[in-house]
Amino acid sequence: MANNSPIGVFDSGIGGLTVVKELMQLLPGEDLVYFGDTARVPYGSRPPEEIKRFLDEILCFLSSQKIKMAVVACNAMTSVGLEEAREKYAFPMVGVNRGFDRAIKLSKSKRIGVIATVATINSGLHRKAISEREPNATVYPVACPKFVPLIEKGLLYGPQLAEAALEYLSPLKEAGVDVLILACTHYPFITEMLACSMGEGVKIIDPARETAVDTLEALTKSNQLAEREHGTIKLCFSAGLEQARQMAEQLFDVEIVQFKLVNLQDFT
Repeated sequence: MANNSPIGVFDSGIGGLTVVKELMQLLPGEDLVYFGDTARVPYGSRPPEEIKRFLDEILCFLSSQKIKMAVVACNAMTSVGLEEAREKYAFPMVGVNRGFDRAIKLSKSKRIGVIATVATINSGLHRKAISEREPNATVYPVACPKFVPLIEKGLLYGPQLAEAALEYLSPLKEAGVDVLILACTHYPFITEMLACSMGEGVKIIDPARETAVDTLEALTKSNQLAEREHGTIKLCFSAGLEQARQMAEQLFDVEIVQFKLVNLQDFT
């Protein structure tokens, strides 16, 4: 695939826009094609086989866009379907950075909190991977099913979010974690609130930034970096185009962005 072909980025909804923001800053010369499955979000409480089917449908669409690489900006899809997808498609794929190594490096107490969707927590990957790397570490995983629906609605502040945060974060504060991994790309939308709730002594690991860095490293290693200064941005969604636009506006300048409604069934 030619170096100037686009990078495909996708998520269950608008959460992956946090990865798009980081990619725009880190790789300004790249064309980006994003797909958010806003018609079926959230994925986190769905059965693994259903998530895999959705993943395959999205990759069929991105294949039609002639992408050179896919960035799976969704922990649920990364957890349950990435390895199988890599065997099926010719282009390379980067999954969400899980923050394992950075969490271990930053944690002094070796008490590490993880918040994510039900699917990601049930996969057990964070606990397993961190324990393998640092046997003395204790991992405290918490599923947060209320966060993604609230964020998708644009409710980034207010009593509903505060109530959910109190429910999910209280056990982590009681456990004395000093690092919190945001194991969902939706959560950077509410990083400020999460950091405030956890307190100054807790370091927050942002999956969006780490995933963008992984993408840069992968493109550099494979000599696929775009040969231009400024790329184009196309944001595609399966529903709620205006709501998606409003959420994107909170992250970057949408005047340079093309928005499009996409029916995945047209590509499968």
